[in-house]
Amino acid sequence: MTKARRGESEFWRHRPVFVTGATGLLGSWLTEALLARGASVVALVRDLVPKSRLRQSGMESQVTVVRGAVEDGMVLERAINEYEIRTVFHLAAQTIVPIANRNPLSTFESNIRGAWNLLEACRRAPAVQQIVVASSDKAYGEQETLPYSESQPLQGRHPYDVSKSCADLIAQSYHRTFGTPVCVTRCGNFFGGGDLNFNRLVPGAIRSALHAEAPVIRSDGSLVRDYIYVRDGAEACLLLAEKMSADPAILGEAFNFSTEERSTVLQMTERILRLMGQGNLRPVVLNEARHEISKQYLSAAKARARLGWAPRYPLDAALTETIAWYREHFGRT
Repeated sequence: MTKARRGESEFWRHRPVFVTGATGLLGSWLTEALLARGASVVALVRDLVPKSRLRQSGMESQVTVVRGAVEDGMVLERAINEYEIRTVFHLAAQTIVPIANRNPLSTFESNIRGAWNLLEACRRAPAVQQIVVASSDKAYGEQETLPYSESQPLQGRHPYDVSKSCADLIAQSYHRTFGTPVCVTRCGNFFGGGDLNFNRLVPGAIRSALHAEAPVIRSDGSLVRDYIYVRDGAEACLLLAEKMSADPAILGEAFNFSTEERSTVLQMTERILRLMGQGNLRPVVLNEARHEISKQYLSAAKARARLGWAPRYPLDAALTETIAWYREHFGRT
């Protein structure tokens, strides 16, 4: 389990917390951090995922599981009221860009309808004090000025990007219109142990290297992205919720969280191979990616200044931890 630093547990001890997307990558690490701080976690779980980190680690038995989907507003309203939830982390989403391109309606249902259902349920629940909605750097769409800052407009154009722009704006509108206590996080590409979506770059490259196979890159390898370790992402969510309680002036605002160390897809793949001692492998570049933005990366200046946030894990150290997790997962040395 993740150990909380001294003094961090007081805010969370016995606090009823609702986490959507708890079986996902960020959700499992956030749930672990909350349990380490003594929170009473209620997890919304749509699908039974036997190999999810939430279940494999034994955390599922330590939380209250509510079965249902964010598309079902009645389930959300019942859970939030019945368990007298005080803090909400809305992480549930369809997160795979190619799936959004193939099947946009299910992505819109999950990512947009899910956002307004969650916020409406919270608006009608008097006990809720903080809501953290996970958006994405994709919400910015394609911009002439980089890195992205929070003052730039949200202008997604393709299905996944649009879904994140919409959810982000809906969250802000609930604060502006109803005073709902919500803030938004915008992060780059999460990576870390427990991600079983092997069509994503980092887990896919690690799995290939563990089997001495050439990693496959869907794009031409030149896409520039912002990569953030999931443990840093979980800490960012916790810190933001704590700051929302201490400083109501930040309610309704969005914050970028980034290591500010951007990399091309090819560079990231080669870095993983180097760290795994498989530098002799050459990635297979398919150049099949469509409707993806060529360059996306974030400025975290606002989070540093307003929240005092900084990432704890250098990229190589984070990748080394992640590689170790997959070595154990696949039983390989």
